[in-house]
Amino acid sequence: MRILKFADAGFDEAFRKIEQRAEEIPAGIEQTVKQIIADVRREGDAALFELTARFDRLQLDAGNVEVSEDEIEAACAAVDPQAYADLKLAAERIAVYHRKQKQETWLSTDEEDLLVGQLVRPLDRVGIYVPGGKAAYPSSVLMNAVPAKVAGVGEVIMTVPMPDGVANPHVLAAARIAGVDRIFRVGGAQAVAALAYGTESVPRVDKITGPGNIYVATAKKLVFGQVDIDMIAGPSEILVINDGSGEAAHIAADLLSQAEHDELASAVLVTTCREMAAAVAAEVDRQLSELTRETIARCSIDNYGAIIVARDLDEAAAFSNRIAPEHLELAVADPFGLLPRIRHAGAIFMGHHTPEAAGDYLAGPNHTLPTGGTARFFSPLSLDDYVKKSSIVSFSRAGLERLGGAIERIAMLEGLEAHAKSVSKRLKNKD
Repeated sequence: MRILKFADAGFDEAFRKIEQRAEEIPAGIEQTVKQIIADVRREGDAALFELTARFDRLQLDAGNVEVSEDEIEAACAAVDPQAYADLKLAAERIAVYHRKQKQETWLSTDEEDLLVGQLVRPLDRVGIYVPGGKAAYPSSVLMNAVPAKVAGVGEVIMTVPMPDGVANPHVLAAARIAGVDRIFRVGGAQAVAALAYGTESVPRVDKITGPGNIYVATAKKLVFGQVDIDMIAGPSEILVINDGSGEAAHIAADLLSQAEHDELASAVLVTTCREMAAAVAAEVDRQLSELTRETIARCSIDNYGAIIVARDLDEAAAFSNRIAPEHLELAVADPFGLLPRIRHAGAIFMGHHTPEAAGDYLAGPNHTLPTGGTARFFSPLSLDDYVKKSSIVSFSRAGLERLGGAIERIAMLEGLEAHAKSVSKRLKNKD
C-alpha cells in the first residue's frame, strides 16, 4: 500500500484519480438504460418479463413475478435461528434510532391574526431496490424498509433480482422482519423502470431507495423527477484519521472492510505517525491474503488505496473535509476533541473500538450514505426521506389588512398585477 505525503510531487494528481474514479458513466450504459426504461414504460409486464429472461435467465409471468407468502415463510424457516435473531436485533435498533428523527405536524399562532405551520405526512408507496445474485444484502433491506415503516409509509414494495430463480432466504427473511408489504423477483434497470412507471403487475411508487450496480444507479438518475430517489450512490469509501494510537491491525482491517466491496472502492488512512503508516501498510498486505475476496480487495487497494503522513491532526481534518468521505473513522486518542474540526462526512465512527462495520449492520444509524464527496451537501438516508411536508397558511381578515399592502407592493415589483389584485379585491370587500 503506497505511503504518501501531502507535499509529494504528483499528490494532487493521485488523489484526483481517486476522487473522480466513478464520475463518468461508461460509454453505452446510459443509452442501454434509456432503452430499457422506454421499453418497460411502453410495454409494461411484457418488456419486464422479457428483460428478466434475458439478464437473469428467469421466466416470469403475472402469476409468479411476485414472491408468494408461502415462499417467504419457507425462507424464514430455512434461516438459521441465530441469524434470524441477529436480523431482528438489527431491525429493532434501526427502528429505535429512526424514531428519534420523527417530525410532527406543527402550527404557530405567534401572531393573533394569522396562522402558519407545516403538515408532515408519510409517502403513500415506496419502492426498495435490493441487489441479488451472488451478493446477499439483508442489511440493505433493513436499512431501507425499517425507516419507511417507522415513518408510516402506506406500502413498501421490494424488488430483488433472482438469477436462475434462486432466492436468498436471508433477504426474504429480512423483508419479513422489516414489514415489507410486497416482493417482486425482478432487478436491474428494468426493475427501477417498473417502480417508476408501474406495470400491470408492479405498482408505481412515489420514491425509490436502495443500492445497485451501475445500471441501477443510472436508471435511478434517469427516472428522478418522475419519482423521487434517495441518492446516486457511487463506490464505497473509507477515510481513517489516526494520531499514532491504537492497533495497526485494527486500522488495516477497517480499510479492507471497504476495499472488499468492489474494485472501485477507496480506502485511505491519514496518520500523523510514520511508524503507524508503515505498520498499517504491512498489515494490509498480510491481511489481504486471508480474504476470500482478495482479488477484489487487492485491486481496490492497489488503484484507490493510500496511506498519507500528515504534519498534524489539523492537516488531517482539513484533508478529510476536502474528501467529504462516506465513512470517516476517527481512530485517535481523543475523537471527541477532533470532532469539532470535521465538517463533511456521511457517518463518523469515534475511537478505537468503533469499526465501520458496526454502522453497516446494527448500531442504529442508516448505512445508506452519500459517496464521492457528496457528503458536502447530502445526508444519510433518514426518516425525512419517507415523508413529505406541506406548508399551512391561514390569514384572518385582520391579518390580511395588516400585511396585504406589503404583499401587493411586492407583487407589483415583480409585475404580477393579478397577484396584487387577489389581495386588493379582498380588502375592498366588506365581510
